[in-house]
Amino acid sequence: MASKIFMGYMPELMENILNNLNNEFNSLYSCALVSRYWCKMSIPILWQDPFSQFNQNSLFITRYFSSLGESEKSVLKKYGINAEFSKTLFEYARFLKILDLYSLEKKDVEWMLVELINDTLMNFIINLLFKLFIENGATLDKFFVFFSDSLKLKPEIFCLLEQNMLFFSRLQYLFLSEVAFSNIESAVTLLRTLAKNATKIKMLKLEKFVSIYDYFEPQLFQALFHSIMHLIKSQEQLSLFSLVGVKYLTEFHSIISALESQKNSLQEVIIDNCDFSAKFDVLNNCKNLETPRIWYCDTKLSNIFDYKISTLEIVNFSIDASVIVQILEKSGLLLQRLKLGSCEGIWNESLLLETLKSSCTNIRYLNITGIEFSIQLINLIGNLQKLQFLSLWCSIDDIQDEELKIRVMTFSEILPLTLQYLDLEDNWIEPYTDIFLDHCNAPLKKLLIYRLGNEKISKALVEFCIRNKTLNYLGVYNYLDLYDKTRTEIEAYVPLVPFENIIVDC
Repeated sequence: MASKIFMGYMPELMENILNNLNNEFNSLYSCALVSRYWCKMSIPILWQDPFSQFNQNSLFITRYFSSLGESEKSVLKKYGINAEFSKTLFEYARFLKILDLYSLEKKDVEWMLVELINDTLMNFIINLLFKLFIENGATLDKFFVFFSDSLKLKPEIFCLLEQNMLFFSRLQYLFLSEVAFSNIESAVTLLRTLAKNATKIKMLKLEKFVSIYDYFEPQLFQALFHSIMHLIKSQEQLSLFSLVGVKYLTEFHSIISALESQKNSLQEVIIDNCDFSAKFDVLNNCKNLETPRIWYCDTKLSNIFDYKISTLEIVNFSIDASVIVQILEKSGLLLQRLKLGSCEGIWNESLLLETLKSSCTNIRYLNITGIEFSIQLINLIGNLQKLQFLSLWCSIDDIQDEELKIRVMTFSEILPLTLQYLDLEDNWIEPYTDIFLDHCNAPLKKLLIYRLGNEKISKALVEFCIRNKTLNYLGVYNYLDLYDKTRTEIEAYVPLVPFENIIVDC
C-alpha cells in the first residue's frame, strides 16, 4: 500500500493528502520536487491563491504572461516592460480558485514598484490578468470583491464574464467589501453577472460595502442594494449570511427581506453593527437557522429568535441577560455553543447563570467575557458535565484576596473531566495561576494563559504536565516576552506556542 502511494498509483488519495497541505507552502514546494507526477499534483494547489500569500514575491505575476499575444506584449513595451516571458510548463492562470481584488491590486502595485513602472499601468495589468484567468478556464471557489477608487475594470471584462459562465459556476464563497462611489456601477454590473452565473454560493458576506459619507446619489445606491437582493434570491442553497457595518442605512432592510428566499437552507447569520428593523422578523421563517451571531446591535435583535438554536453568540458593550433568557430557555438541551462578550459587564448575571444551569446543561463550548468570578459561575461550570471548551475573562475587582484564592482553588477542582481546552483570557487570574495549576485535574489538551510571569508559575506548570500527561500545547498571550531560559525549561514538557495559533472560537 505504502509503495503504491509513493509510486503515484493512488491519485485520489494523493490529491487528498496534498490538499490538506494547502497552507503549508514549503511542504508543497518540496512535494513538487519529488517526481513529475507529484509536481503535477502540487503545482495546481500552490497556484490556487497566489495573490493572498503574504510571503509570495510579486514577481510571480510574470509567469502568467507567457501566453500573451503580440498585441498585449506591444502594449507592455510601450509602458517600458521589455522582458521576455519564457514559455512555462503549466498554464498557471487555469489553476486559480481564490481571487481577492484587494490583494490583486496590492500585488500589482508591488510588482510595478519592482519594475520601476508608472502607476498608470496598474489597471492595464489587472484587466489583462482578469482576461487570462477567464480565457484559460479558471473556476473560482472564493471571490473577495473590493472596488477601490483606483480599480477600473473595462467593459470587455464584464462581457467576458457574461460569455464564460464557467468562471463563476462553482463559486461557493462571496465577500463584498468596500465599493467606492466611483465604482458603484461596476459593482452593480458584476453582481448582476454573479446572480446569473453563480447560483451555488453557500456563504455570502457583506462588510461595510458602502460609506454613509458617500451616500448622496440614491439612485446608484438603490441599484446596488437591488443587485444584492437579486443575487440572494438567485441562490439555490445559501447557508451563511453576514451583514456588517450598515448601521445608519435603512436601505439594507430590503436585503434582509430577501433572505425569505433562503428560509429552507439558511443555517447561520452574522449581524454586526446594524440598527434594528421589523424586517429581521423574516429570520423566524428560517427554521433551519441554528447559529445566530449578533455583534454590537440593538438588544431587540437578540430577542427575535422564536425557536431552538444550537449556537448563540452575542457581543456588545454591555449585555442585559434578561433579554436573552427566553431564547436560552427555549433552546434548552439543544444549545451546545454559547459565546457572550461584553467589555462593560453583564446585567442580571444571576438570572443568566441560573437559566444556564437549569436549562442548558448540554453546553460543550462556553465563552464568557465581562462576568464576575462568582461562586454561582463556578458552580455552573462544574454542572456542565459535557463541557469541552471553556474561555473566561472575569471581573475580580470586588473580591478579597483570600476569598479569591479559595475561588480559584474551587474552580480548578470543579472543572469537568470532559474539558480539553481552557482559555484564561487576559491577566485576571495571573497572580493565582500557580494555585490553579496545583489543584487542576482536568485532562486538558490545550491551555491558554496570559504569561509565565515567575518561577512559581513555571514550577506549577511543570508539575501539572507531569501529573496530568495530557497537555499537548500551552498558548501564551505574551509569547514574545518569554525568557529563553523559561522557554527551554517549559518546552521540555509541553510545546509553547503563541495563543493565536491554538485559539478556538465559537
